[in-house]
Amino acid sequence: MKRTGTRFRPRLVRDDYDAIIIGSGIGGLTTAALLAKLGKRVCVLEQHYTAGGYTHSYEREGYEWDVGVHYIGEVHKPWSAIRRVFDVISDGKLEWAPMDAHYDRIVIGEQTYDYVAGREEFKAEMARHFPGEVAVLERYVDLLSEVSARVPRFFAGQALPRSLGMLYGKLRRLWLPDYFFKTTREVLEGLTSNQELIGVLTAQWGDYGLPPAEAAFVMHAMVAKHYITGGNYPVGGATKISETIIPVIEAAGGHVFTYAGVDKILVENGRAVGVRMQKDGFEIRAPQIVSCAGLVPTYTRLLEPQVASDYGLLEQLPKVKLSAATLCLYAGFKGSAAELKLPKTNYWVYPTHDHDHNVSSFMAGQNPAMPLIYISFPSAKDPAWDAHYPNKATVEIVAPTQPQWFAQWKGTTWGKRGADYEAFKAQLTEQLLETLYQHQPQLRGALDFCELGTPLSTEWYQWNEQGEIYGIDHRVERFEQHWIHSQTPIKGLYLTGADTVTAGVGGALMAGVLTASRMLGWRGYRVGQLLKSWKPESKAEAGEPTQAL
Repeated sequence: MKRTGTRFRPRLVRDDYDAIIIGSGIGGLTTAALLAKLGKRVCVLEQHYTAGGYTHSYEREGYEWDVGVHYIGEVHKPWSAIRRVFDVISDGKLEWAPMDAHYDRIVIGEQTYDYVAGREEFKAEMARHFPGEVAVLERYVDLLSEVSARVPRFFAGQALPRSLGMLYGKLRRLWLPDYFFKTTREVLEGLTSNQELIGVLTAQWGDYGLPPAEAAFVMHAMVAKHYITGGNYPVGGATKISETIIPVIEAAGGHVFTYAGVDKILVENGRAVGVRMQKDGFEIRAPQIVSCAGLVPTYTRLLEPQVASDYGLLEQLPKVKLSAATLCLYAGFKGSAAELKLPKTNYWVYPTHDHDHNVSSFMAGQNPAMPLIYISFPSAKDPAWDAHYPNKATVEIVAPTQPQWFAQWKGTTWGKRGADYEAFKAQLTEQLLETLYQHQPQLRGALDFCELGTPLSTEWYQWNEQGEIYGIDHRVERFEQHWIHSQTPIKGLYLTGADTVTAGVGGALMAGVLTASRMLGWRGYRVGQLLKSWKPESKAEAGEPTQAL
């Protein structure tokens, strides 16, 4: 089984760490690697058997699947911020492969629409379907760029001291356009009355978990802009992300431990001073503690209730909601991706263009049709796949679900939930596979193995509340919660990861940058200097073409 990190053993623990980070998601690893680059010894503690959070991979029956890295935008541009951060924290060792030019295929009922890489190409393809909406498409794409250009100002408060950051958040309405504080539907209906076009343009809502009437437009715009020039996949699979970052942390004297569940954050005299481990109550101490476990789990489970109450943390939590829970089917097929003619394109399958109605009716139990089924082909995206897994191919299918469907099994042990649970999973599996076969009929009969992950699986492995995959959700109100900050009211305690910026690998990555900057205090500028000074060792690393020999 492919794993990254070092299995936790008390004898391996140092007594001179500069920081402890709870959770090895990309936010935690980014914070740790940047601090390590600046000479800090960091201890990362991961309760799972492998590091990486939603960027890890898992193996079963001779197949491998990623659990969250389905595609990443902008890393094919060496000058982009996200590529530069990845290069710095991996020492340039992380490589990327482009997907097909039509990176997302949108299927709404009987109609199909492609998202094509490139601003002009995207607009031209959309205009082919909506010839009367050319001006709308021009304004929409310009708006994505406008939001992207202002996003650093939107989140700048996360790098400021907590009190200043909260004030900054309250005042940013004064210098940011009003569309930063509206829903996606509000903004798009200000551009067009064509509901079908709105349905097509918002078809990536599954990337952040909320349909247009509920999602903050700033979240939608960041995702749409992130992918508009194309999607990419890590060469060697998602495991390569943690595999290339961990050596940077270890080179500075740090550790990334797995099987290292944390019971509580230790707070003494108003300051976080360390952690107590679940196993044997072992304690590790450091002057700075960071949680990448999520906002709600940190405040409700990692802090003693009295401590959380004393700092007013629990009374704030009702102001945020948890994001969507999902099913994820991991399927393995006999034959290579090429033989099976699998695309490097994601499929987004919807019953109609009205995403808001599809979701609300499904959640209310009025409509059995899943409001979204997402299909990804990781073995086709990874150019290194065939060398490791010849004559095999993989598919992943993700769909929203309702946590209450699984309430009767909550608290049970993974793999020991009984026949009724397995029968229910088999029913859901058949529904997802049938959707796959409708769009890739050549796969019918080639299935070799499949396994369905439910919200209970997500809770078990990712240590969240009810199987949510995006932490707290991305409504407009979420971004008005100015108390959510990388620096907590408890001295020495910080947050990183998706809940401090946004969901997705890119959002959590940038959260890691901002948290590292805040932890360094007035020396936080050194993180910016580090990123600006990065120079790839070769033209190939920089993404420049090299002449074939």
